[in-house]
Amino acid sequence: MNGEETTPISPEKGERSVFPDFSAISEKYDKANVRTLALVIMLSFLFGIAGAFFGSVFLAKNSGVLSSAAEIKTVKVDENSAVVDVVKKSSPAVVSIIISKDLNKIPGYSTSPFDLGPFGFDPFYQNRNQNNATPNVQQIGGGSGFIISADGLIMTNKHVVDDTTATYTVLTNDGKQYSATVLSRDPVNDLALVKISASNLPTLPLGDSSNIQIGQRAIAIGNSLGQYQNTVTTGVVSGIGRTITAGGTTGSEQLEGVIQTDAAINPGNSGGPLLDIGGSVIGINTAIDSQGQLVGFAIPVNDIKKDIESFKRIGKIVKPFLGVRYVSVNQTIKDQNNLTVDYGAMIVSGGSPSTPAVVIGSAADKAGLRENDIILEINGTKVDQNHSLAGLMKSFSPGDQVHMKVLSRGQTKDVTVTLGETK
Repeated sequence: MNGEETTPISPEKGERSVFPDFSAISEKYDKANVRTLALVIMLSFLFGIAGAFFGSVFLAKNSGVLSSAAEIKTVKVDENSAVVDVVKKSSPAVVSIIISKDLNKIPGYSTSPFDLGPFGFDPFYQNRNQNNATPNVQQIGGGSGFIISADGLIMTNKHVVDDTTATYTVLTNDGKQYSATVLSRDPVNDLALVKISASNLPTLPLGDSSNIQIGQRAIAIGNSLGQYQNTVTTGVVSGIGRTITAGGTTGSEQLEGVIQTDAAINPGNSGGPLLDIGGSVIGINTAIDSQGQLVGFAIPVNDIKKDIESFKRIGKIVKPFLGVRYVSVNQTIKDQNNLTVDYGAMIVSGGSPSTPAVVIGSAADKAGLRENDIILEINGTKVDQNHSLAGLMKSFSPGDQVHMKVLSRGQTKDVTVTLGETK
């Protein structure tokens, strides 16, 4: 380079070469390679024997599973589910209640097509057929119920059997018909007891509605639409402790602490049972929200049990009567009325002589309660949105003494009230 010649350097003994001589190295490792190869062959042989041994053990243990799995071609599903079992067990104790009436006794009804108005009634000739000697008894409605004692005691809704001029027939699941008598109607709640003359009837067990959980399975059985006997619908408990205003042909009433369910409930289902997955009654189907879909309500079974106890004890359903008209106090009521508390039941008038704040001669009147008094506690339980006055009264009976803490004219006082009976 740079005009100079270069001559290749030949390695000589004792000099370091740029390209090392591998001859000595290969000769050195030939024997090592032979030993390594022998070791690999020996290990492969040993692992092969071990693999064959463990493989044979595995196949021996699992050959039965593999052969049986190969033989399975179809899978059969048992449809005798819990719901089916509940329905089979419960349906014999669910009844249909047929409501009948002599149409000649209905004001304005006429059998003559010349007298009828556009809706089948005669508005100008009231009671035209009331003196007709030939009855014209027709079915005018239907509901449901369920048997609670083998001798024919049946629970249903009060609004199913509230017409004292109608006649009632019970149709059992086996097709038999019985004339029914209304024994007692709950004066406060939408419940009633009906009796038929029979024996050895199937019954439904009553559960405990205080233990139900939102989301648990619910099964409704009833005379859907008054014509589809023992229709079964299923869903879940959608809510508990609801307060609703249930309305019908005879007016409306407020129901507290009811169960909400999405099991389909239709007209005619009223009075039928709402069951849990074990087949116990947790409620009695009583109302639907017509503005929604699958929003039904049932009265808790613990309310039913109190009515049954009352009937067995004194022969009728009785409820305690305090004798006040009230509004529940909350933050809004407190602010509007400049109150010092945001809870309790404030006794108020309805604004007319027919709606006094305190009923004259009632238990509240005798205890000295007056308009604008606020009932704060009953037997130590605070009256609030979780414990309404009406709800707390459910746990008492006529004649019970209850201790109230009352805010009256700025002063807190203790009052003892002996409860009366709702008429």
